[in-house]
Amino acid sequence: MLTARFAVPAVPRLLVHRPELLKRMSAGVRGPLTLVNGPAGSGKTVLAAHWAAAGGLAPRPPVWLTVEPGDAPGALWAYVLEALRRGGVALPAGVGRPTRAEGVTRSFLVRLAEGLAASAQPAVLVLDQFDTAQPPAAMTEGLDFVLRHAGGGLRIVLTGRTDSLLPLHRYRTAGEITEIRQADLRFSHEDAEALLAEHRLEVSQEGIRLLVERTEGWAAGVRLCALAMQHSADPETFLRQFAADRTIIADYLLKEVLDAQPPPTQDLLLRVCVTDRVHPDLADELTGRDDAARTLAGLARDNAFLERIDASAWYRLHPLFAEVLRAHLRQRCPGLEPRLHGRAARWLARTGRLTEAVLQGAAAGDWPFAAAYLVDNLALGRLLTGLDADRLGRAFAGMPADQAGAAPALVGAARRLAERDLTGCEAGLRRADTHLGPDSGPAARLGRAFLGVLAGRLADDPTATRRAAAEFGRLLPEPAPHLLAARPEIRALVPAALGAAELGAGHLDRAALALTSAVDACGEPGTEYPLCDALGSLALTELMRGRLRQATAHARASLAVAEQYALPAGRRTGVGHLALAGVAVEQDDLAAARCHLDLATAEAGTRPEPVAAVAAAVIRAGIAAAEGDGEAALAALRVLRTAGAPVPPHVWAVAELAAAESAAHLVRGDAAAALRVLDAVDAGDGDRPAHLVARARALLAAGRGEDAAQALAGLPDDDGAPTPVRARARLLQAQIAAADGDPEEARRRLGEALGLARPEELRRMFTESGPWVRRILSRDPQLARLHGWLSARTPVRTPASTAGGQQPPVVDPLSGRETEVLRKAAELLSTEEIAAALYLSPNTVKTHLKSIYRKLSVTRRSEAVHRAQDLGML
Repeated sequence: MLTARFAVPAVPRLLVHRPELLKRMSAGVRGPLTLVNGPAGSGKTVLAAHWAAAGGLAPRPPVWLTVEPGDAPGALWAYVLEALRRGGVALPAGVGRPTRAEGVTRSFLVRLAEGLAASAQPAVLVLDQFDTAQPPAAMTEGLDFVLRHAGGGLRIVLTGRTDSLLPLHRYRTAGEITEIRQADLRFSHEDAEALLAEHRLEVSQEGIRLLVERTEGWAAGVRLCALAMQHSADPETFLRQFAADRTIIADYLLKEVLDAQPPPTQDLLLRVCVTDRVHPDLADELTGRDDAARTLAGLARDNAFLERIDASAWYRLHPLFAEVLRAHLRQRCPGLEPRLHGRAARWLARTGRLTEAVLQGAAAGDWPFAAAYLVDNLALGRLLTGLDADRLGRAFAGMPADQAGAAPALVGAARRLAERDLTGCEAGLRRADTHLGPDSGPAARLGRAFLGVLAGRLADDPTATRRAAAEFGRLLPEPAPHLLAARPEIRALVPAALGAAELGAGHLDRAALALTSAVDACGEPGTEYPLCDALGSLALTELMRGRLRQATAHARASLAVAEQYALPAGRRTGVGHLALAGVAVEQDDLAAARCHLDLATAEAGTRPEPVAAVAAAVIRAGIAAAEGDGEAALAALRVLRTAGAPVPPHVWAVAELAAAESAAHLVRGDAAAALRVLDAVDAGDGDRPAHLVARARALLAAGRGEDAAQALAGLPDDDGAPTPVRARARLLQAQIAAADGDPEEARRRLGEALGLARPEELRRMFTESGPWVRRILSRDPQLARLHGWLSARTPVRTPASTAGGQQPPVVDPLSGRETEVLRKAAELLSTEEIAAALYLSPNTVKTHLKSIYRKLSVTRRSEAVHRAQDLGML
C-alpha cells in the first residue's frame, strides 16, 4: 500500500476561500453521493482537499483515497478497505479482503455493505480522480451496489474530469446526489479578485473583468496570469496586453520556468516541444541521452507546465508553454526544428504510431518519408475517412504537386479525391503510373487500384470502377495480413464506391450486392463515413427498386450514423434524406417530402453526385406534379439540364427524366407533349417497365385506351418489374376497364393494384388517378375496409403560431438517445446538466438537440418540448 494515496493533498498556500462550495460539500455528504466534476485545472482536488482538511463532516473526519490510473478493481477495493481502516472505520473480520487484482466477488461486496450498515457512524470516503480507475464499469458497479446496500453507513465524494458510470439519473430522481460541476468551479469576478489580493495585486474592476473574460474563469488560467502579473511593473498594462497578445506571458514562461531549469533540462524541453505528447524513450531519441524518464517525472512532480497523461509514461506540455518553447527553439537553434520532427517521425514509425509519424514527417518537410509511410501501411484511406482525415489532409497541403515518387503522387491524388477534385486526382494518378511497375511494392500497387476505384466513382465511370475494383481484388492477398486487418476502411470504401457506381449506371441488383458488402465491412473505427455513405446509397437503390420499407430503414440508419458520429457537413451526401423524400412522395406525404428534399439539397452542396442530382430533380418534379403545378415540375427538370449539374448518360437516367417530364405535361393537360417526350427516348430504353407504364398512362390520357392496353401487355412477368411499376400497371388496367364499362374487371384490377401497393403504402398513384378510384371503393365497402391505409395519416399537432396554419411534418422518428435528451430538456436542465445526466459530452448533447429541432421542424428548445408534448412523445 502506498501511504501517500491516503493523505489529503496539501492545499495551495495562496488559496481562494469558497465558502458556498464548502457548504455544499458538507450538505452533500448528508446524502449518499457527492460529485465534483470538471476539467483539468478547474480546482476539483483543491476544493475537496480544502473541505477534507477542515474536518468535513463531524464527528468523523472524511477518509481520503487518491485513485490512480490503471488501478484494477480488486486492487482498488483493497485500497478502499485500507483507507477505511486508517480512517477509524471498524469493519468485521468476516468482510475479508480481495484476493485477485482483476476483481472481487459479489459475496465480498455483500459482506462489506453489511459491515458498513452495522457501523455506528457513517463513513465518508473521498475518491479523488475516481474517473481514472480501470476498467471504470467494474468498479462503479460494485461501488453502486455497496452504496445502495450500506443502509446509510457509507457516504461517497467523487472527484474526476469525467462523469462516473454510476447510474446518476437514479440518484437524481431520488434526490440523493449533490453535484458540483464546471460551471460551479469557475472563478467568479469575486474569486479572481480574492486570488489577486492573495498575490497582493491591486487591479481595477475593469481589469479583473477582463481577466475573468479572457480566462473564462478557468482556475489555472487565472492563477497563471496572477503569477505573471506579480512580475509585471504594471498589472493593469499586463492585462490589456494579455488581452491582445501573449508576449509577456511568453517572456515569463521562458524566464521563470525554462531558465529556472538546469541546462540539460532546458535542452530536453526545447527538443520535446515539437511533439504533441512525449514518451521518455522518444525524448531520449530527441536528446541523444538516456535521462528523460527521470527528468520528465521530476518536471511533472514539480508542476513545471508538464503533466503525465496516462499510465504508460506519456507526458504533455501545457499548450501555451509548448508554443513558447517552439518559438524559442527557432530563435535559439535555427534549422533544428525540422530535424527534430524527422527524428520524432522515425521513432513514432518504429513504435507503430502511424498518424503521429506521418504528421511529424510532414512537419519536417520529409515528403518522401511521410508519403511512403502512409502508402506502405495501406493507410491512403485515412485521408478519406476517420477522425484523422482532416489533420492528415492539412499536413500534406504543403507538399509540392510535382514531388517525385509514386508515394507522393498517390497521396496527392488521395488529397484531391477527398476534395472531390477529379482533375487533380487523375493528374496525381498519372504521375504515380509513371513510377509504378510490376516490381513496385504490393502496397503501392494496391493503393493505386484503391484510388482508381474511388476515382472511377467520382467520374461516374462504372467501367473504370469495375476494372479498378477487379484489380484491387486481385492484389488484395499480396500485402501482409496484419496490415489489411488494421485498415478496415479500405475494405469498406471499395465496395461502397463500386456499389455507388453500379447505382449510377442503373444496375440495381449489382449495386445492392456491393453496397451490402460495404455495410458488412463497416463497424470498426474509421469506417463511419463509408457506412453512412453505403447505407445512403443502399437506401436510394431500394427506392429505385420499389422497396420503400427497406429504403426507409437504410436511410434512417444512414442518418443515425451521421448524427451519432457527428460527421461534418463535407462528409454527408444527403442521399439518406433524398431517399426519404422519394418514399414520402410515393406515400403521398408531400410536406415530409419537401422537408427531406431541402435537407438533402443542403447536405449535397453544389457538387452532388450524378445519380443524386437526377433523383433530386425527379423527386422535386414529382412533388410539384402532385401539387398540380406542371410548370414547376418542368422547371425542376430544366434546372438539372441548364445549371451544369452532372447528368449521367445512362439508360435509367434518360428513362427516369423522360417519365418525370411526361408526368409534368400530363398535369398541364398536354397528353401529346407527354407522348412526344416518351417517344423521343431510344427504342432500347423504351423496353424498361417503368417507361412502358408511363407511356400507357400518356396514351390513356390522350384517349387511346386500346393502345394503352396494348402497351401494358408488353410488360414482363411479375418478377421482372418493381412493385410500384406493377401496381401502376394494374391501376391503369383498372382505369381502362372502368372507361370501357367493365366494372367487374375494373374492381378486380383495382384490387390487385391495392394489394401490390399496400405493403409499401403507395398512396400517391391512387390520389393522382382521379375520382374513379373513390367511386369504385364507395360501391364496394368490403374493398374499402380492406384498404383503409389509403387515407392513413400520422396526426401532427403543432403550436398555433405555425405560419399559415400549416403543420410542419415530423421529419423522422427520434432515436432513443434523442428522446432521452428531450425528456431532460423538458425538465429544464441545462446542456451541461443533460450531458452529465446521460454521460455525454456537451457537444454531443448540442448535436442531438439540433437533430431534434430538425426532426420536429422547430428552432428552439421550448418549441421542441411543446411539440413533443402535443404529439404525445413526452
